[in-house]
Amino acid sequence: MKIIDFRFRPNTAAVLNGIQNSKMFKGLCETIDFSKMKPQTVPEVVAELDRHDIEWAVITGRDCEMTYGSKSNNDSVIEFVKAFPNKFIGFVGLDPHKGMRAIQELKASVADLGMRGAAVDPYLAQIYANDAKYYPIYSKCCELDIPIIFTTGPATLVPNAIIDHVAPRYIDFVARDFPELKIIISHGGYPWVNEAITIAQRNRNVYIDLSEYEFSPMAEAYVEAANTMIADKILYASAHPFVDFKVALQSYERLQFKPDVRRKIMYDNAARLLGLKAAPLAARAGDDHVHDLISDIVREVMARIERK
Repeated sequence: MKIIDFRFRPNTAAVLNGIQNSKMFKGLCETIDFSKMKPQTVPEVVAELDRHDIEWAVITGRDCEMTYGSKSNNDSVIEFVKAFPNKFIGFVGLDPHKGMRAIQELKASVADLGMRGAAVDPYLAQIYANDAKYYPIYSKCCELDIPIIFTTGPATLVPNAIIDHVAPRYIDFVARDFPELKIIISHGGYPWVNEAITIAQRNRNVYIDLSEYEFSPMAEAYVEAANTMIADKILYASAHPFVDFKVALQSYERLQFKPDVRRKIMYDNAARLLGLKAAPLAARAGDDHVHDLISDIVREVMARIERK
């Protein structure tokens, strides 16, 4: 089965060093033993993605210069996309405190540099998602007809970050004020699991990726909601290199998605959101048959291990 990974960053030496030494994520890296992630060249990363049927990987940029003094990584995202335009899709990271400079960067990144979406981090900007400083960005995204990713989640050990800034309830205001804006809530909006589910269900323009929190307390509600309410609104995302994408793929084998729902999550929903072609039906049917057999075997093995 072909897969689109909606949250990915190549584990090059420069990327790993930048994450480990950043003001924002140094504490988190120590907690999760981030040093175990080994660097690779970009061609090596792409070869591994190909081996695991990852057809596209979305790379999100980040800009929090005005609050953390950290230089934007958008240039590296652009370089990845230019080097492998048939593998990587770039989303430009934006700092709302830069005002019109952020708008100009967004416009140039999409019009001239091949970026296909935007990304914001309210907990790093230290303001709510529905703060007026963000609204020119949302308006320009609507004008450019591109999606925007909101990085949410607990912001573990990030200095001065306030978790309430990324509560999905504030993204709900944005979804209502900009119904044309295609919104992705990253990391499941965790720990507000039911709130994120409800906001995705009640707004046609809101999607969720579950990266990093698929097996956290209360996360079983994501699977139940996918199978019953929001099959068209959930996107697969690994959060590589914080989570090795190969480990993420194995983890998703354990999630009890219905076969047709799994296909939507792993590929179809993202393809529709990004304006990509869906996989051929015949190919998908064959892939799903094999995939279902493998999933059954994996689930049986895991069940036996848990019974011991």
